[in-house]
Amino acid sequence: MAFCASCGTQMADNAAFCPNCGKAAGQASAAGASPAAPAPVPSAGYTAPPASAAAPIEENIAGMLAYFTIIPAIIFLLVEPYNRNRFVRFHSFQCLFTAAALIVLHICLSFLSYALPLIMFPIWGLLGLAEFALWILLVIKAYQHQMFKLPIVGDLAEKQANA
Repeated sequence: MAFCASCGTQMADNAAFCPNCGKAAGQASAAGASPAAPAPVPSAGYTAPPASAAAPIEENIAGMLAYFTIIPAIIFLLVEPYNRNRFVRFHSFQCLFTAAALIVLHICLSFLSYALPLIMFPIWGLLGLAEFALWILLVIKAYQHQMFKLPIVGDLAEKQANA
C-alpha cells in the first residue's frame, strides 16, 4: 500500500489520485519535496467541477418546476439564487396568481353547481381539461425558456418579477 505524499492517506498501489485530498499520486505538497515526474493525466471518467456553479438547477428547469403545485413556486421565491432571477420569479408568481384565480373560479362555480347540478357536471369536466391543457402549455413554455404571459395574471406576475 502507498501513502499520499501530501496528506498521508493510505492509497491503493494503482491509484492515480489520493481519495482524500485529490492530489496526483507521487505529487508532493507545495512545501515538500522536489518535483519528480509530471502528474499523470486524469482518467477518462474524470470531469472537472464547473468554474462557477451559481445555481444547482438551470433557470428554465426551475421555471418549469415552479408550475408543479404552488410549493416549488414558493420555495423558488424564498431560496437564493432563484429569488433574484427574473425568469424564475416571473414563472413562480404566474403560478401563484393562476392558482389563486382558479381557486376563486372553483368557488364561484361550486355555488352555481348547487342551483344547476346537471348542467354543471359537464362544465366541471371541461374546466378540468382546460386546466390540464393550460398547465401543459405553461410547463412547455417555461422549459423552452419563454416568458409566456397569461392575459391578466401574466401582467401581475411581470410587475412582481421586476420589483
